[in-house]
Amino acid sequence: MGKQKKNTLAKGLEQEQKALAFLENKGYTLLAQNYRYKKGEIDLIVQKENWIVFVEVRFRASNEFGYPEQTISASKKKLLLQTAEQYTYETAWQGNIRFDVVAILGDTLEHFEDAII
Repeated sequence: MGKQKKNTLAKGLEQEQKALAFLENKGYTLLAQNYRYKKGEIDLIVQKENWIVFVEVRFRASNEFGYPEQTISASKKKLLLQTAEQYTYETAWQGNIRFDVVAILGDTLEHFEDAII
């Protein structure tokens, strides 16, 4: 693995940890991190009350090329849905589910609930 790829992965994990701490402060409990199914991956799977929330974490150092929450493609959404479906199947979850985004712009975090359809 190249040095740039390792740096990108390390930066991604760092941002996911920031997002997780942010969500835990809001009362969410971590169920899984970097859950994979086939080609899909969900950054964070958290629970609050009777909701399982699938969270996509997006980071941008600046908004020069757009805001982090605007960078989720249709193909990424499809993979998120398939991966979430597998997770709910594996865990036999019968409660509510939701797809959220934690957008990190520089040092600012913003939580968008029900952001991915």
